[in-house]
Formats: sequence, structure tokens, C-alpha cells
Amino acid sequence: MKTTIMEAMKKTADKYANKVALHMKIGGEWKETTWGEYYNQVRITARAFIALGLEQGKAVSILGNNCPQWFISDLAGIFAGAVPGGIYTTNSPEQCKYVAEHSEANIAVVENAEQLDKFKQIRDQLPDLKAIVLMNGSDPDDNVYAWSDLSKLAEKVSEDELEKRIKAQKPDDTCTLIYTSGTTGMPKGVMISHDNIIYVANQTLSLMDAGPDEHIISYLPLSHIAEQVVSLHGPYILGCTVWFAESIDQLGENLVEVHPTVFVGVPRVWEKIQAKMMTAGAQNSPLKKKIAAWARKKGLEGGYAHQKGEPMPFLYGLANKLVFSKVREKLGLDRCKIFVSTAAPISMDTLEFFLSLGIPITEVYGMSECTGPGTVSVPEPFKYETGWAGPAIVGTEMKIADDGEVLMRGRHVFKGYFKNEAATKETIDEDGWLHSGDVGIIDDRNFLKITDRKKELIITAGGENIPPQVIEGKLKAIPVLSQAVVIGEKRKYLTALFTLDPEKVEQVAADEAGSPAKDSASAARCEKFNAYLQEKVDEVNKTLARVQTIKKFVILPQELSIEGNELTPTMKLKRRIVNEKYAKEIESMYQ
Repeated sequence: MKTTIMEAMKKTADKYANKVALHMKIGGEWKETTWGEYYNQVRITARAFIALGLEQGKAVSILGNNCPQWFISDLAGIFAGAVPGGIYTTNSPEQCKYVAEHSEANIAVVENAEQLDKFKQIRDQLPDLKAIVLMNGSDPDDNVYAWSDLSKLAEKVSEDELEKRIKAQKPDDTCTLIYTSGTTGMPKGVMISHDNIIYVANQTLSLMDAGPDEHIISYLPLSHIAEQVVSLHGPYILGCTVWFAESIDQLGENLVEVHPTVFVGVPRVWEKIQAKMMTAGAQNSPLKKKIAAWARKKGLEGGYAHQKGEPMPFLYGLANKLVFSKVREKLGLDRCKIFVSTAAPISMDTLEFFLSLGIPITEVYGMSECTGPGTVSVPEPFKYETGWAGPAIVGTEMKIADDGEVLMRGRHVFKGYFKNEAATKETIDEDGWLHSGDVGIIDDRNFLKITDRKKELIITAGGENIPPQVIEGKLKAIPVLSQAVVIGEKRKYLTALFTLDPEKVEQVAADEAGSPAKDSASAARCEKFNAYLQEKVDEVNKTLARVQTIKKFVILPQELSIEGNELTPTMKLKRRIVNEKYAKEIESMYQ
């Protein structure tokens, strides 16, 4: 039976009233919020929002890092019959204006003075905006309210009035807007219903065999559907506990404190953990290096054997005791039963690196338009394979179109784009199939493998269709590289832009390249380092078809970043921006 978010949360709050729902570090100490307190705070905040003029069907813009106030504001907006719309913390005032104006936001909730300043710059251009709420601190401005003001404001609105708004909502009503991170053009507002969220969360949690004892760490941007399903919506269905990381930079320390039972990372997070582990491993004694190499060989054999339901190789248990268990404990992943990569393609090199250490990363494929996961694989025999994204979630359909595009249909498909019927018709066809824009294959087990983005396929001057992500994955397996961007649209041959891992440059330069380079900039200028890298590229080229080989490359002086506008907030590559920004470097490879 279909239900609403309010009904689902009330059920959990009644059942687990005194159980810890949220952990937030304040002044160096973890502070707790129970399910009963959390639910009451959502209701109080919903009433305060109504008192501030929040209308049914309008929006609440939320701009801040992961914290209880973010969760409470989101759910309070839904309880009050409005739609929350998250804004990425890295967005400029102009980008904030676009989302707030497009969604018709009555209220903006911002984290601090820095984010408040963005809204102060644009509020005169937002006709629907009635109030700004500050999560932390206070401000003398008459239209800016401190978080501590909300309980007093709530007294102006009765519980009956809130209850009317709750009861007026139906499971198929839009309850949230997810703004796409915009790898191409302006972001679109993805309309997600109560039923979309409850259905997807239930199916995913059931597949993962998750229960009320799970511990989840929230750190990825909450404006993204993946983090919302994992840490915001899933927990009020399960009644489990969420811990808020202090920041992405402190994630490593927080993992060791939290010991999550489920951990979701985007590929860049897994790559950074891998890079740090490899750097640390390089400092080990020769004996420890030998033991680690032996253990990793056993780990990879064992990982693939487990996927097929075959017996583990001889001495796998010893390798686990000597190496794998210690690695998991050091990372804070010793009680983690599910390790997930999502939001973008991840290289086989990274997947096999972790598999060889007894950490089987499973992939979840999806998009905002299917409420997050379209497929889910779990680390059980015959239910996953490294490099594949697993089967479609229960009760949904998936197929491959004649041109290779992945199509999906079911209760997880969104209601359409807010105020954009033309784009909706382009994305959902007359038969209800969601056109993903991704190219993939489905095998006889119904496992999906994504091979590329339809719009990102490179068509060379010779008319060859080249999937860049496959080649980039192979190039990123070169240990010193952190990022690779393949170039070749309407060109005679393929080239690449490389960025180097700043933690590895000096050591690789000295030990392997015979180069005096100390950083990316000096490595880019050094003939010996370039010659070393060319050898590594030549090795990758041997594994590729002739038309896919990389003929030339340029080393960029620094890594591509969100701040540099080359990556989206979920660390997806903005190819158009990269092509424009590094046009000079690209042209130098074709002269």
C-alpha cells in the first residue's frame, strides 16, 4: 500500500522514540538526538515555516553542509505541504538565485554568514521569498531568523493547522525537488513523489538486508538524490542511526570514530582512499610489502571466487587475519557489511584494489530521475560482479534501446521536470520508459554494465564512436595519475589531459622516472617524467583498439576541482567546461 513520508516517519518515531536517530559533533563531542525528539523538531519547524508564510506547493531552499538542521528543514518543508529544494554549498549567488526563483521558494534556510551573504545579494530578485532562516548564529536583519527563533514562531500555528496540511497530501504528490548538478546547461528540477521515495528506499533497504541497527555516515552533498536516499530517507524507514561527518576532509577520522555498517562513496572518494593507502604502503619495510603483495593476490582470487559461489583459495583466512582485517579496522570499516560506489563510473583498477583487500565495492547505478538507484548489487554470491552494476531494483523494468541507451520503467521513475514539459517529454516516452542518456549492456543474469554517456561518446573525424570513460578508467590505473580526460571530438586522433596525484609525484619521479620533479608543474615540464608517463600510456594503448589509442597527452599543473568549475558537486566531469578552459593545451596536441 502506498504511503506518505509523514506516515512513514511517524511510525518509526512511535516505535523507536528513545532510540538515537542522529549524532552531530559539537565542541568536539558527539551530541545525540532521539527519534522522538527528531520527529517533534520536524513538526515544530514545519509550524514555524507556516508562520513565516510558507505556502502549500511553494518551496524551501536549503543551502548548507550535512547536519540535523538540513534534515529537519527538508522534512519540515514536506510536512508543511511545500517542496524542499537543496542548493549545493559551492553554488554562486547567481546559481542560488536560479534554483530559488525557479522553485518559487518562500523560505531559504542557510548554514552560516557566508551562505547568508549569497541570499542577501539576490533576495531583491526573488519575489516569492518571505524569510531566511539561519542554521547557526544570528543576524540583525529583520527578515533573517535564527534557528532558536523557530520554537517561538511555531506557537503562532496550531497542531491542527499542520495536521490539515499533512492530511491534504497524497502518496503520488510531488514532495521534493532535486536540481540536477548541470553537466550540460542549466539544472532542471526533478519532481519526486512521496511514493517514489518510499518505494525506492524500501526496495533498496530490503535488498541490502538493512535493519534498525545500521550506522550510516552522512557526508556527500544532500542536494544529491543518492545522499538523500541513503542518509535522509532510508533511516526514518529503518529507525537506524545517522552520524554527520565534520567535513569531507575529516571523513577519514570520523570513519574511525563511527565505524559505519554501510558506507557509500563516489568514485573520487574511493580513489583518494586508495591513493593514501598506496602512499602509506610504499613506506613499509620490504618484508611487510611482500606479505601485503601475497595477501592481495589471495584477496583478489578470493573476491572473484566468492562472487561465483566457489570455495575460497587456500590460506585466504590467514591473509584476512594478517592484512585485510587490519586494513578495515584502520579505515574504520571493520563492521561495514556493504561498501557502495555510486554517482559516476569507477575504474576497474580501484574496484580490484579494494577487492584484493577484502573490501568488495558494489556498484549502484541510477540518476535523480529514477529517485536514485535503478540497479543495486549486494556482496553475496551470484548477486554481484566487480565492474557490473547489478540487477534492476525489484518491481521495475530495464532494457537496452536499439541505439544502446539504458531505459527504465516503474514506480521509481520521477513525475517530470518542474515547469519544463518539453524536457519531460524528451526524457519519458509515451510508454513510460525513462531514457537515461547512458549507454550500457544487460547480460543473461540481468546485470547492467554502463559503458558510457550517450552525449559523451566521442565521434572522431573518421566517424568512429569512441566511449571515453572506458579509456579514462584504464588510464587512471596508472598509479601517479589522479584524473584523465580523453579528447577527440571531430579530430583525427585521440589525445588526453592528465592531472597528477600530488601525494605521489615526488616519490614516483625519484624512484621510477629518474626525474627531479617535485610537483605537478615541474613534472609537466620535465622530459624524463613525460618519457616515463609515455611508457605507461603505451602499455595502456596495447589493450585498446587502434582508433582508441592515445597519441599525445598534456599534464595539467593542478587537479580538476569543484572550485575550478571542472567538476560537479558530486565530482562528475564537466567535459564542455574542461574543453573550453584548456582549449590552448588541447590545440597544442593537434598542431
